Parts: sequence; structure tokens; C-alpha cells
Amino acid sequence: MRLSRLRFLKLAGAAALAAAFATAAGNAVSAAAGDAPAPAAYMANRPFAAVDYSGRAMLVDASGKITWSCRLRDPNDLTLLPNGNILTTKGDGAREIRPADNAVVFDYTAPVTPTPRNPKARSEVFAVQRLANGDTFVGECSSGRLLIVAPDGRTVRHEVRLLAKQTTPERPLPGGHGFMRCARALDNGNFLISRFGAGAVEEYDRAGKLVWSAKVPGGAHTVVRAANGHTFVSAADFDIRAAGADGKPSGKKFKNPAFYEFDRAGNVVWKITNDDLPGRPLRFAAGFFLLPNGNVLLCNWVGHGHHGKAPHMLEITRDKKVVWQFDDHKQFRTVSSVHPFGDDGKPLPPAGVH
Repeated sequence: MRLSRLRFLKLAGAAALAAAFATAAGNAVSAAAGDAPAPAAYMANRPFAAVDYSGRAMLVDASGKITWSCRLRDPNDLTLLPNGNILTTKGDGAREIRPADNAVVFDYTAPVTPTPRNPKARSEVFAVQRLANGDTFVGECSSGRLLIVAPDGRTVRHEVRLLAKQTTPERPLPGGHGFMRCARALDNGNFLISRFGAGAVEEYDRAGKLVWSAKVPGGAHTVVRAANGHTFVSAADFDIRAAGADGKPSGKKFKNPAFYEFDRAGNVVWKITNDDLPGRPLRFAAGFFLLPNGNVLLCNWVGHGHHGKAPHMLEITRDKKVVWQFDDHKQFRTVSSVHPFGDDGKPLPPAGVH
């Protein structure tokens, strides 16, 4: 049985000039115009870790075969740690798993928060990040809490309650399903979150004060702050209102999943949409990884009625050329997030993972 269909897409015609693409690690890529060969795909024949929101975390070898998997509820975020362990979310919490023996090394579960409809309700959790000191950052969506959790998975060292004013006995989890998706603790001590339902990316200080924001049409899903201060965000598949001839919303709606780069002032300086890609393959822009060669590896979640109808992942150059895609729909139902291995066989540094 054929286990995977990895395709390295050669660019037709003369290669276009590829502008430098600054990544979170400050790397860049360029290619000469004229008869120069097409930019190489970093992901060709490369192993990676991935999570499927349908319920699995996975390790995948260079041929595309799944070599290890673990069942989880709604895994969304993902980091392949330097020790080879998998750090991901599990629906109502976060977990670190050692693939060698499936041992749970770290586990956090959101506390029970009874609601009028569900006495055993817990906040949904879509964001997790391992910090340099060994603590773990967790973003709780439904409660709107940003947490720094100790290695024991129970001790909360720091808490920011973004929805404290909206929390009532009738609505103890006011964020619901759409308040946030991915979030990151920044080197400056602040927190960067993707406001999924609100269609924005926001930065808060440790006291919970909003210090920076940018609008993200289509629903902000995954966010990374690069070393140069630019912010990269994937946008999901929310309806966008089209503008009429007068520039005002016309009332017509359309979907256009996208990937944005914002400068420090919140201006869009680069973006990818279906209008830029042959065949309009994007269905729901989810997790991504800024690759060492300057390309972006974008997960294309194919839920919401798109199973089997589009690639799971695309590697895209700065000049918006697709040089690699992954579309194995036999082993994989969806891919929500990805973390590749480097040339040395070790996980790439997590600075470029959402």
C-alpha cells in the first residue's frame, strides 16, 4: 500500500527573483533570476512531527510514513522539544509525551469550572509553550487565562485574566470556543495571542494591559513574533465582508484563508492568499513554521467539509511559489501544526514554531 504522496513541485519557466525572507532566527533565502534553478524545498524528504486536530500527535519519517502516534483530544499546538519529546495541547490542557516509551512527562489540566449547562466544564486549551527556565506557558481559551505553570503541572507561577470583567456566575467561561487559539510568551515578558473570533492579534503585558494589536481578517489562528519585531499570523476561514465601490462593506461575504506579516506599527508588509497560489488550495490556514531557508511551511487544515480535497501542508517561498506540498489523505485526516527536524537529525529550534 502506498503510504504517502510527497510531491516536490518544480517551478515552470525561468525562476523569479526571490526576495530575502527574514525568519525568527534571522535567516534569509534568495535565488538569481534568469536560468537559475528553482528554490530548493526544505521539506523534501525531511522527517517532521505533526498533530491532527481529529485526535493524534505523530512522528513522520522522511518517506512520509507515520512511525509513532498517540491519541489525544483535539491537539492543536505543537513543539518538538530538544530531547525529542512532544509538547502539545489535549483539549482541556497540555501534555508532554516521551515517544520512546509513551511516558507522560508533563501534564496540565484546566480546573473544573461548573457552568449552568455543564457541572464538569473545563476551559478549552489551544496554546502551549515550553519556556527556557523549564516552566510551561498555557493559554486557556474559554476562561481567557494566560498561565505560567511549574514543571509539576499544578503550581501556577503567574496568571493573567483577560476576561475577568466578563466572568459572571452565569458565564464562568465567557471566552467560549473562539476567544483565542495560539499564544506565546515573549522574550520581553509580554504575551502575544491570536484572537480567533475577534479577528485580531494582540500583545498584553504581564499585568494584562493591551500594548499592541493588529486586525486579522478571517480569524487569527497562529502567531509568531520574529527577531526583527515583525509578527507572522495565519488566518483561518471566517467569512470576510467584501468592500463595494465606495470602499464600504458591500454585504457580500467570502472566505479567503491567508498568512500575514505585520511590521512593528501593525501594517501588513507581506501576505499570502488563495489569489497568489495556483488552484486556490488554502482552506483554513492553521499552524506554520518559519523555515531556515526563508520559506514558510503552512498547515492547511482541511476540516469544515474539506477532507481529502486539498493539501495538508505547503512550503511557500517569499515570492509566493509553492515548492513542496504534502497531501497524504490515507494516513492523515488533517494536520493542524507541524515541527520539522533539521539537517542534523535534531528538532529545529522552536523559535520558528507557533
